[in-house]
Amino acid sequence: MTYHGSVLKKGGALLLAGTMVAASWGGTAVPSAFAAAATPSSQSSTAAALAGKAPASAATFVQAMEEAATLAGVPFTMDKLSGATIARKDAALALQQWLKLDAAPESFKDVPDQSEFASAVGALNAAGLMKGYTDSLFLPNAVLTASDVSILKDRVYNYIKPFVFEEATIMDMQTAMAQGKLTSKELVQHYLDRIAKYDDQGVSLNAVLNLNPDALKIAEQLDEERAAQGPRGPLHGIPVLVKDNFDTKDMPTTAGCICLKDSVPDHDAEQVKKLKAAGAIILGKTNLHEFAFGITTSSSLGGQTLNPYALDHYPGGSSGGTGAAIAANFAAAGMGTDTGGSIRIPSSFNSLVGIRPTIGLSSREGIIPLALTQDVGGPMARTVSDAAIMLDATVGYDKKDVATAYAVGKIPSSYTDFLDVNGLKGARIGVAPELIPSTKAEEKAVADVINAAVEELKSLGATAVPISIPNFAEINKYPSLSGYEFKFQLNDYLDSLGDKAPYHSLSEIIASGQFDKTQEQAMKARDARDTLETTEYKDIVLKRTQITRDSLLKVMADNHLDAIIYPTSTQAAGVIGKGQTSGANNRLSPFSGFPAITVPAGFTSDGLPVGMEFLGRAFDEGTLIKLAYSYEQGTHHRQAPKLTP
Repeated sequence: MTYHGSVLKKGGALLLAGTMVAASWGGTAVPSAFAAAATPSSQSSTAAALAGKAPASAATFVQAMEEAATLAGVPFTMDKLSGATIARKDAALALQQWLKLDAAPESFKDVPDQSEFASAVGALNAAGLMKGYTDSLFLPNAVLTASDVSILKDRVYNYIKPFVFEEATIMDMQTAMAQGKLTSKELVQHYLDRIAKYDDQGVSLNAVLNLNPDALKIAEQLDEERAAQGPRGPLHGIPVLVKDNFDTKDMPTTAGCICLKDSVPDHDAEQVKKLKAAGAIILGKTNLHEFAFGITTSSSLGGQTLNPYALDHYPGGSSGGTGAAIAANFAAAGMGTDTGGSIRIPSSFNSLVGIRPTIGLSSREGIIPLALTQDVGGPMARTVSDAAIMLDATVGYDKKDVATAYAVGKIPSSYTDFLDVNGLKGARIGVAPELIPSTKAEEKAVADVINAAVEELKSLGATAVPISIPNFAEINKYPSLSGYEFKFQLNDYLDSLGDKAPYHSLSEIIASGQFDKTQEQAMKARDARDTLETTEYKDIVLKRTQITRDSLLKVMADNHLDAIIYPTSTQAAGVIGKGQTSGANNRLSPFSGFPAITVPAGFTSDGLPVGMEFLGRAFDEGTLIKLAYSYEQGTHHRQAPKLTP
C-alpha cells in the first residue's frame, strides 16, 4: 500500500506543546499538522523541557507506530530503532520509509537541502504529519516526548486507515484523495453503485430522477486537474445531488412533472454554476413534490419517494428526494429549495442538517419558482460542517436576482470559521412553549425529543430562556404566497426557456393533462388568479413580513437571544397514505426572511428522526452554524438508516 504525501494546503497553523490547532483552507477547517515543541535556542533541549514531559525512547516510538498500523489493519514494516530518545529527523526518516511517502520540497532554515533527512522532512511536512516548530524552523535534532508520540500515533492512524465511504464527510473525502487512497472517479462510481443498489432496486427509495451521464468523465478530469495543480477547494471532485427544480444545462429540469421531462435549459442555475466552479460534480437530480407544492414528495415523473428510515413513511418535502438520497449516502451532500419548509422538513425527517438561508444570501436565478417572496435554495447534508462548505460555495451577489444585493458586505470569508465545538457556551437560546405542542400523541413524541434537546443545550453551556413569540397567532393567520405568485412566476420561467419550452404557461400545462392529477385543483386555483395588483396580496407581502420581523427581533432583543429553537416539524414522518402535517413553526423563517438551520435532535421511540431548528437574525447564518455545530458535536444524534447499509 502506497501513500502519497500531498496535502490540502501547505503551511497553516502549528501544533505547539502537544496542542492541536486547525490549519486553514480558505477558511475551511482541515486536519492540523504535527509538530513537537522545543526551545529554538537549543536543539539539544527537548520538547519535554518546554512541555514538561519526559522524552520518548526510540522503542516507544516504534511500538506506537506498530499499534497504529494494527488498528488501521495495514502492514507494519518499520525497522527497529534503538536509543534512549528519538530525534525529529530520525522519526521523519523512519516514517517516510515505512509509509513510502513521496519526496517533497521543504524550506526550513535548519534543514540543509543536501542533508539525508531533507526529503523526509519535506514528505512528512507535506503529508501533514510533522510540521515545523515555526514557519522557518523544523528543529531536526529536537527529541520527541511521550506526548508527541501519542499525538503522532493518532495522526498516523488517521493517515493510513482505510477510507470508509458511508457517512464520510467532505473533508474525509478530501483527505483520502490527498493521501492517494481515493480518486474522485472512484467516489463517483461508488455513489452510482449505491444508487443502483438502493434507489433503482432493493428498497427502491425513488429519490433520484436523473443521473449525469458525464459524471465519471468529469471526475476523471478533476482528478487530472488535482494531480497537475492541486484542488480548487474543499468541493473539488465531490459528487453532490440537486433537487430537480435547479436548472442544469446538461440534464433535464422537470420540477418532478412529466410535462417537463425533456426540458433541458440552456444555462445552469446560478447556484449550480457556483458549485461547478468550486469543483463539485453534479451527480444527478432528485425527486421532489411536484412543482414543490407539498411536503410528501410525490410526482408524476418520479412517483412516491420513500423514507430510508421507514419505507412506509414519507420523506418530507418538497425536497424529499434530496433528503432521502443524502440520508442513504447517495452523494456527499445535496441542494434543496425552501418556500415554507421544504429544506428543513425533509432534513428533519431524514436526520440531516438543512440550512434555509436569509432571503438574498444566495441567488434564486434558474430555480423553478413557487413564490419568490419566500423562495430560497440551500444545502442539505449529513453534518453541519458539510452544510457550511456547501453554503460557502453557493452564496453571493447575482445581478439576475436583485435580492442578493442585500447580502453585499454581509457574507463572511467562510462559514466554516464558525465551526466552534464550544459555540454553545454562554449562548442564550429562546424556548417558546407554544412552539413545542404536545396535545396529540404524534406531537408528544416529537416534544419529548425536543425537551430532552433543550436539556442537552444547557449541559453544553447554553442558557435556555423561556419566551413567548409576540403576535404568533396573528402571524399564523397569514397564508403562504405560493397560492398567489406561482402562476405568474412559473409563466416567467417558462418564457425564459425560449423556443425550447415544452409549454408556455400554467394554463397550457393544465390543458395538457401531463401532471400529477392529485394537484389539479390546486393548480387550477392558482391559474385562476388574474393579477397580483390586489390589496389582499400587497397586505400580505407588507404586513405579514413586517409583523413577523418586528416580533422576532423584539423578543430576541428583549431577552438578549442568540437564536430561538423549536421542533422543525411538530410531528415526525407520517405513514404514506395517511397524510402529513408539520405544524406552523417552519413559517417563521420564510415569513420574516430570516435564516434557520435544522440539526438532528434524536429519534422517536418508533425510530423516526426528529430535527431541532435554530432561527436567527438576517444574515446571521454564522451564529446559527456555530450553535448547531456545537450541539451536533456534543450529541452526535445523526445515525445512518439501517435499511441502506
